[in-house]
Amino acid sequence: MTGARPWAAATRRAKERGGSEAVAGGMSAARAAGWAGVTLLLAASVLSAALLAPDAAPGRGAAAPQADLDKTRHVELKMDQALLLIHNELHETNLTIYWRSERCYCCLFQILVNVTWSGKARRPGFAAIPVCTQHRSILQVNATLEDKEVCRFEYKFGEFGNYSLVVKHTHNGSDEVTCDLVVNKNPVDSDLPVSVMFLVGLALVVAVSFLRLLLSLEDFSNWISKAINSQETDHLINSELGSPSRIDPLTGVSQSATRSLSASGHRLRCLDTFRGIALVIMVFVNYGGGKYWYFKHSSWNGLTVADLVFPWFVFIMGSSVFLSMTSILQRGCSKFKLLGKIAWRSFLLICIGIVIVNPNYCLGPLSWDKLRIPGVLQRLGVTYFVVAVLELLFAKPMPENCALERSCPSLRDITSSWPQWLLILILESLWLGLTFLLPVPGCPTGYLGPGGIGDLGKYTNCTGGAAGYIDRFLLGSEHLYQHPSSAVLYHTDMAYDPEGILGTINSIVMAFFGVQAGKILLYYKGETKDIFIRFTAWFLILGLISVILTKFSENEGFIPVNKNLWSLSYVTTLSTFAFFILLVLYLVVDVKGLWTGVPFFYPGMNSILVYVGHEVFENYFPFHWKLEDNQSHKEHLIQNTVATALWVLIAYVLYKKKIFWKI
Repeated sequence: MTGARPWAAATRRAKERGGSEAVAGGMSAARAAGWAGVTLLLAASVLSAALLAPDAAPGRGAAAPQADLDKTRHVELKMDQALLLIHNELHETNLTIYWRSERCYCCLFQILVNVTWSGKARRPGFAAIPVCTQHRSILQVNATLEDKEVCRFEYKFGEFGNYSLVVKHTHNGSDEVTCDLVVNKNPVDSDLPVSVMFLVGLALVVAVSFLRLLLSLEDFSNWISKAINSQETDHLINSELGSPSRIDPLTGVSQSATRSLSASGHRLRCLDTFRGIALVIMVFVNYGGGKYWYFKHSSWNGLTVADLVFPWFVFIMGSSVFLSMTSILQRGCSKFKLLGKIAWRSFLLICIGIVIVNPNYCLGPLSWDKLRIPGVLQRLGVTYFVVAVLELLFAKPMPENCALERSCPSLRDITSSWPQWLLILILESLWLGLTFLLPVPGCPTGYLGPGGIGDLGKYTNCTGGAAGYIDRFLLGSEHLYQHPSSAVLYHTDMAYDPEGILGTINSIVMAFFGVQAGKILLYYKGETKDIFIRFTAWFLILGLISVILTKFSENEGFIPVNKNLWSLSYVTTLSTFAFFILLVLYLVVDVKGLWTGVPFFYPGMNSILVYVGHEVFENYFPFHWKLEDNQSHKEHLIQNTVATALWVLIAYVLYKKKIFWKI
């Protein structure tokens, strides 16, 4: 983790309760709870801002030995950097310091700095250089003339820390060399803002849960209702409060009948809650995530928080597609008409992605020769079209015994979909065949690496293997993403698009796993045990497949987990998480009613508007403002958290006004 404090000694190898229960007279109380929840969310952001208020910037480029002070003044440390002072005490020997990140797999060492001998016996050569603090660093010291390794060590530097590396002989007249690392000034705890934000969020959850507990108490709820709406409270007092068959004065319909009708058409809140969770995290990381590395996409193999949310969104889209299509067809809509709606919605998603939220706008005004063609919404549009058409073509009436008796034969959710499964397996075979068998000029067949300085620099221009080659061949480099995450550690200089053509195949597979989850929820509706068994079986099977494909390793597996490639193991791993999370949410939100999904439920109900809106207004106030210290994690974290909370508030207001942007 960034900012971990190193050893100070010299060393060479330095480590709500749910509101589903009906409350008598609680409509006003529920509204109050909703407003209170959102108000607390914003209050949490403001409190975090107060606790993390900008203070004097930490000393950057702190004290070096007085004789070399002038040489350090030009070193201005940035975020995620520390100052390393190198002292060369080897007589008549020039040194070259090489560096690479521990996270950069099989990478070439990069020259950090050359340190020459001072020419004076009692005055060591000196150099001051910033070093990265995001991950552990591997430093190698070579004698420049002989290019011979003098020493090598691994160390985790802390942000804005000040360190000295002293290279000297162990004893006078000895040829043995030692490299001692000394901490001159302790680093700052750059992860403290995240910890504070987490504690504030936890306090918010506790406060909302306590508020809902109070509202579940009849006396307190009636008191709140009376304070908000005395007329409504008087009606409740004068009515038969305990009667399950009292008549609604506005509709003339028995309230018990109203509840049973709504229950029969009940919308699963767990789906909207899960979608909202993925969307809120997506907004937060897209806004910068406080500039922490673990809130950014992984440079190549592996997972960070930012790598989780898009596949989850695709998964939930698959579940929603099946449930909504089944409902529409049961209402008598023709398949041909529904196909037109599917095609139109896919077209709109692709157009919005290309025209409105195109990230290549950062390069300046766009022309056709610089327009990025792939993208998040484009992939959603294509994935939605394929999965929806697939389900539409082979749609069958819901099994009668499932619909009426709420029981379904074992594996009916799978066996009834064998044509779809067959086509999905064909698509996955196509991905495997193209990925591992397609010849790529100048690259080894089946290459899955990042290129650049990875793999010891042997395949510099092979970023993404077949996936990158197909995109560049069919779309052209100018129409791809120009700033891939692989450029950070692996120094790749080729355009590469993580939402490219080949990866879309696995996006379709991910969505189909979501379809399968939707079928389980529908076919076994009300049968919690059956749903639990099937969801558990799915995440155990997919988890086992992930372990086999990756060998439980980040880089050494058959198919590593890789968001840039949307590799098969990436899909199975994220589907494992998705089945588990959706199961937990289903039990907590829809079955037990321990949580209503607030506040994530609101953006989950307006996902397209929130996603497009946060992209369009990213650089506008109040979502973005000038920071006092642009190199401060906590200032970025405050800004990104407030911006994300504002979109949750906007989604809440739109939900209360029944405004939903549907495509």
